[in-house]
Amino acid sequence: MPDLLIELFSEEIPARMQTRAGADLKKLVTDGLVEAGLTYGSAQAFTTPRRLALTVEGLSAESPTVTEERKGPRVDAPEKALAGFLRATELSKEQLEAREDKKGKVWFAQITRAGRPAAEIVAEVLDATIRDFPWPKSMRWGAGNLRWVRPLHSIVCLLSDEGGASVVPLDVDGIAAGDVVRGHRFLAPEPFTVTGFDDYVAKLKRAHVVLDPAERADTIWHDATNMAFAQGLEVVEDKGLLAEVAGLVECPVVLMGDIAEDFLGLPPEVLKTSMKEHQKFFSVRNPKTGRIEKFVTVANMVTEDGGATILAGNQKVLYARLSDAKFFWENDLRVARAGMGPWLESLDNVTFHNKLGSQKARIDRIAALAKEIAPLVGADPEEAERAAQVAKADLSSEMVYEFPELQGTMGRYYAEAAGLSPAIAAAAEEHYSPLGPSDDVPTAPVSVAVALADKLDTLTGFWAIDEKPTGSKDPFALRRAALGVIRLLLVNKLRGSLAPQIWSHFAPVMGAMTSIADTTPLAELAEEAKSVELLDQVLPALEAEFDKRIAATKEALPNLRQVAAFRTEDLVGFIHDRLKVHLRDEGIRHDVIDACLAMPGNDDLVLLVKRAEALSDFLKTEEGENLLQGFKRANNILTQAEEADGVSYEYGPDVKFAETDEERALFAALDAAEGAISSAIEAEDFASAMASMASLRAPIDAFFEAVQVNTDNQIVRRNRLNLLHRIREICLKAADLTRIEG
Repeated sequence: MPDLLIELFSEEIPARMQTRAGADLKKLVTDGLVEAGLTYGSAQAFTTPRRLALTVEGLSAESPTVTEERKGPRVDAPEKALAGFLRATELSKEQLEAREDKKGKVWFAQITRAGRPAAEIVAEVLDATIRDFPWPKSMRWGAGNLRWVRPLHSIVCLLSDEGGASVVPLDVDGIAAGDVVRGHRFLAPEPFTVTGFDDYVAKLKRAHVVLDPAERADTIWHDATNMAFAQGLEVVEDKGLLAEVAGLVECPVVLMGDIAEDFLGLPPEVLKTSMKEHQKFFSVRNPKTGRIEKFVTVANMVTEDGGATILAGNQKVLYARLSDAKFFWENDLRVARAGMGPWLESLDNVTFHNKLGSQKARIDRIAALAKEIAPLVGADPEEAERAAQVAKADLSSEMVYEFPELQGTMGRYYAEAAGLSPAIAAAAEEHYSPLGPSDDVPTAPVSVAVALADKLDTLTGFWAIDEKPTGSKDPFALRRAALGVIRLLLVNKLRGSLAPQIWSHFAPVMGAMTSIADTTPLAELAEEAKSVELLDQVLPALEAEFDKRIAATKEALPNLRQVAAFRTEDLVGFIHDRLKVHLRDEGIRHDVIDACLAMPGNDDLVLLVKRAEALSDFLKTEEGENLLQGFKRANNILTQAEEADGVSYEYGPDVKFAETDEERALFAALDAAEGAISSAIEAEDFASAMASMASLRAPIDAFFEAVQVNTDNQIVRRNRLNLLHRIREICLKAADLTRIEG
């Protein structure tokens, strides 16, 4: 069975596209081969900046001969129907066979498709793959029509076995397949031939090309960490940057350079971000001081001077970049030390959303909500309000304008420079968190208050203007905001109903919407009139229009309250949906969550999760499983009887009508369990409530084994159905078990 080697050699492929391109090449080729009838043992794709490579081992030498039977028209069908069938099967009428079928005699065709050699199939599949390759962006060059991410220079396509290697005949837009490979652009420019994958890898390595991107990344990290360790330093880990740099070089050469003394006083985050974003440098930190003192760059060349010239050039460019960063830092510090007033004022001219007003208006809403939330999280209300007012001030700073990813981080530095408390400075950085399921959750009270207010304002704002996520689209990251609210509440064990907080915040949000809708056109008109000195002429019309809109707003207030109530309920439901996803990731089944969501107080997320965890653990036990079956049996019998009789059996059962010991034992067990379950639930001790419910398992099982509920004695039957209602009522105190599947 032959092995297949493919290499598509081009100009430099952007690093961000390489991993996906390798996976696409493997999938398109192997899927095409299998669809054409070939099988293979294994396949693996590799990428470098200038090539995509694929090796397929154990490929079938040819596709099998396939015989297919196809049913045609009836024998007495019109000639046109028969002619169409003959064209489709490429057979003559004499080659068809008439057989009896349900509808009479029908023509059948036996179609035999001969197998084809692997080379023919590979050529077809690779040609289609190259022409239809799904690059995010592609280009044409020269006079041809072929599109590729960068100009494609050569194609290697070899089938090799024990008898040797052969080139697969293939020509794509004038580029003929061959066995010629090129190594490193400068260190080994002469082409060479290969006979298979092992020979290909070995010769590439001699030509200063490391084919495997994982091997290049390992080499970079190993050499960089060893260099840093030798000087008592450490490389700041960045897996994303490592993968990107590994996609920029074919022959990784690690070099370490110095950062000029002028810049060592910059915040480490500024140094790290500037070097990463502009130069693709790794930061090297002094573990004793936390300062970033050096950098690591990765060259694609081995030079006679050991990289000194490369380092000198990089340091020169880095000096210019860091000079800009230092200029921004010093300018921003002057504004921060003066109280950040100009930044806060400028946010009034920055639109957050055209229907929700400016960033300044949004900050005012967040500050009011943070002050309201503060007592619930143990924060000082005045401090929480002040923290919210300055938390986003750094959005107007020059540093964040240059590096948006530093928002929050720079806010902390500027708050400290302004002389604000450590809690306010921490809130400026932490209020954006958590940004994802693995991100750290703030625990400092002021940070929690501002973070919650920020996310709740985002959610209520976009719910108020009916801009909710749809399908996979979530342009305003509202799912992430909802998960952030959930994690803030759960990690900090914050108790209380969520709905009132959301309801209360809809008022200022909808007030902002009304204000924007009602006053912005008037203000623009007044400004225009002022500019042409016609204010006296238009002022009466402006006043009349303003009065009219105020009256309309007052008339609409009851309706706005209804809208707010509806959207509050809808938003709480959205948060519940995100909680389901979060808890499913924690191993709690969706039906268990639904059973707990059906209970009162479901907008107290801490209480809800506590109940769900207890129920989930209970249902994993044998007692829980059996009690659930007993409950479902009781509920089913009771529901059927109520539907048939048209009455509800909700009256208290009386033990004097019990006829068996098992029945009397169940009465006693229910009496004992009901008080214990109610007390435990009142104390929010759901584990104890479940344990008390477990004590009902044996008497319920015994009752159903010994007793016929629907007996002929109607008094006894009613009493037993009322007893089943009591079972249902007691079991539903902890959770709605009717929603549990199975």
